[in-house]
Amino acid sequence: MSLTIALPTAKPVAQGVPRIHAAGSGAILFDPAGSIFDLEIQQRLQALATRIADHVAGDAFSELVLGVNNLLFIFNPLACHPDDAADLMMRLWDTTESVARAGREIEIAVTYGGAAGEDLAALATSLFLDVDEYVRRHSSAAYTVACIGSMPGFAYMTGLPGELTVPRRKVPRMKVDEGTVIIGGTQAGVMPCTAPSGWHLLGKTDTRMFDPYRSQPCTLSPGDQVKFVVKGIEA
Repeated sequence: MSLTIALPTAKPVAQGVPRIHAAGSGAILFDPAGSIFDLEIQQRLQALATRIADHVAGDAFSELVLGVNNLLFIFNPLACHPDDAADLMMRLWDTTESVARAGREIEIAVTYGGAAGEDLAALATSLFLDVDEYVRRHSSAAYTVACIGSMPGFAYMTGLPGELTVPRRKVPRMKVDEGTVIIGGTQAGVMPCTAPSGWHLLGKTDTRMFDPYRSQPCTLSPGDQVKFVVKGIEA
């Protein structure tokens, strides 16, 4: 049996054709959106994952991993040819509609500034805002969890106010503590563990984002609505 991967030729997303990339002999990455996040496409991908799981059974199916506007389909190449996997994703995508997931509403208390939020003052100054106003804008926004990735329990959240968007640091910090509330690009997040990060630091929360000993290790799930609540502001 030949396992040669011959996936459809990638075409620009602007033409409305999703891109499909090989990810080893037993996985393909389905990318219908490119670099710009689109919540409707994200919700459509969640629905697509459900449909794929219903269509592929037995030894052929391994795992589906939702990313930011993309979906990784991991399969057994001895039971499912990569071409068949790609054809299935394309065929189902054409008939899959966006479905908003009814997520939970979760509040995360944050102490802004201080040692854990060392970028807060500079970010506020760059926008000609005082710290209180910057915090107000960050905490008054409604965030939606797009996906969990990068590290266990890390939630990529959409909804950051446009004026607060900022490119990630050119040089990542080698150590950002667990519980640090961060922003990067157009997204917000909370560090689930101490690790390197190129995102900007706003403050800290005591809410644990990941605990392997809980029945549900990840505090947040795709579709959850998150509200950051101001616990305090430190100089």
